Amino acid sequence: MEDAERPTILITNDDGIDAPGLRALVQVLVSANRFNVQVCAPDRERSAASHSITWLHPIEAKPVNIDGASAYAVAGTPADCASLGISKALFPTVADLVLSGINMGSNCGYHVVYSGTVAGAREAFFNDIPSISISYDWVRGKSNVNDFSLAAQACLPIISAVLVEIKNQRYPQRFFLNVDLPANVADHKGYRLTKQGKSFFKMGWKLVTSETQGERMSSTMTMDVDTAVPTETNTSSVSPEHLLFRREGKGPHLDDGDTDHKYLQEGYITVTPLAALSQAEADCHAYLKDWLSSIHELPSSSAL
Repeated sequence: MEDAERPTILITNDDGIDAPGLRALVQVLVSANRFNVQVCAPDRERSAASHSITWLHPIEAKPVNIDGASAYAVAGTPADCASLGISKALFPTVADLVLSGINMGSNCGYHVVYSGTVAGAREAFFNDIPSISISYDWVRGKSNVNDFSLAAQACLPIISAVLVEIKNQRYPQRFFLNVDLPANVADHKGYRLTKQGKSFFKMGWKLVTSETQGERMSSTMTMDVDTAVPTETNTSSVSPEHLLFRREGKGPHLDDGDTDHKYLQEGYITVTPLAALSQAEADCHAYLKDWLSSIHELPSSSAL
């Protein structure tokens, strides 16, 4: 039963309700004994689902036993889960704060466009609920599941501070926060306010046979060359007349300097305010203003 005196936190993610990042975040919040914890997360991995939503058919929600929390696994996207979780259709109260994560892999730069983790927080923002997306820069061969607990503990001061601002009605509604924690989270350098950069890990496509079709990226948003691991997802045969492709890393990770990805790699916990809209740069408007006014002077398409 929820304590009316405690703030309520809704947790979602894109790695699925059984993901270690989500479970670590829930455990840390429950152990703090200061919050009502709700969980509404996808019933399976939905990495890189971006902000897709289920529109044409109902989605199923099943209760899941998670100690200290009211939890449901939902057959939908992260955006679906956030929307359902704050709708009062599933839980009797609307959360004061939505947390999406902890994602297995960083979400910086252009990767926030693909990220289902960021979309979960953005959906709450659309509905005027303060939110934070949280990602851990998982490095295969170095990171382990205990790092998710360290990451959750490192975020607890931010979460608590945001809730204080919400309680005192001082928290702005013009943004949501995207938090990324460095691989060496145990020795992080502290919080760093950053801006979203344009970093991007270039991907390509490779023609594969049915024997290798199960290979994929261990975490879609990590996007490091060394994260590709074999995972058996589908071993059914493919018809000879069908072509089968999978993504592969082309690298390198392109960065643009003084932004979220740079400071994350330097060991900081990056805190980046985001909003729903991505505005084009000012010089684009100047160019398009002249271009648009000249369109009527161009010859018709039949004359080209």
